[in-house]
Amino acid sequence: MKKRIISIIAAATLAFSLMGCGGASTSSSDVDYIKGKGTLIIGITDFAPMDYKDDSGNWIGFDADLAVKVADSLGVKAEFVEIDWDNKVLELNNKSIDVVWNGMTLTSEVKNAMSCTNPYLNNAQVVVVPKDKADQVKTADDAKAFGFAVETGSAGEQAAKDNGFDFTSVTSQADAVMEVQAGTSGACIIDLLMAGAMIGDGTSYPDLTHTVELTTEEYGIGCRKGSDLAEYINSQMKSFGSDGSLTEIAKKYGVQDAVIAQ
Repeated sequence: MKKRIISIIAAATLAFSLMGCGGASTSSSDVDYIKGKGTLIIGITDFAPMDYKDDSGNWIGFDADLAVKVADSLGVKAEFVEIDWDNKVLELNNKSIDVVWNGMTLTSEVKNAMSCTNPYLNNAQVVVVPKDKADQVKTADDAKAFGFAVETGSAGEQAAKDNGFDFTSVTSQADAVMEVQAGTSGACIIDLLMAGAMIGDGTSYPDLTHTVELTTEEYGIGCRKGSDLAEYINSQMKSFGSDGSLTEIAKKYGVQDAVIAQ
């Protein structure tokens, strides 16, 4: 009888531990975790045309609109959180965010630290200079004469290191552009897609232009290592490609030529 009582207690203890606090699921599925809490928390920076605010303060952009569609498919609310780009893996791992969806270049470092989706956009890192200096920057070697501003932890920062440029790291790509506009840096390195939306005629920086392409690359979406969310997003992106909504959103933000077929 004593052994039987001990067995019953042990079984009850195990059942309680599986239920967790308040009866919450202990499923290892990130998709189930996100559905359970009712929000998909998206880690971003202010990065047009991927993620930026409209006049009402709402987050919009190619990535933002797609993230909202994925959240809708999960039956949860999309919540956008601005992060320090250099801390994106830490933010994922401590569950401050659920996904990094912000024009993220699929470097070997990124792919080793996260579970990433299939690539969905082509991109490049480009040198941005004042228009009256453009003729001086025809090659990467020419660019070595300039002092650069780059975003900390970005593909642009890595390109500066790889090319032996003199550079200062700043918080965001937008800040890097402002450094050039203000004349405190002679040049910056930003994403080609951002350059297309942010500088040149008809933008807030009409006197800036981009010149040399330092790299070619692909964008992907980052989830926690081992997360099933990456494959879920892959399936949704494929669906968006099939129903035409991926192309529709791309055209809205002028990135349709960069879309990778899903």
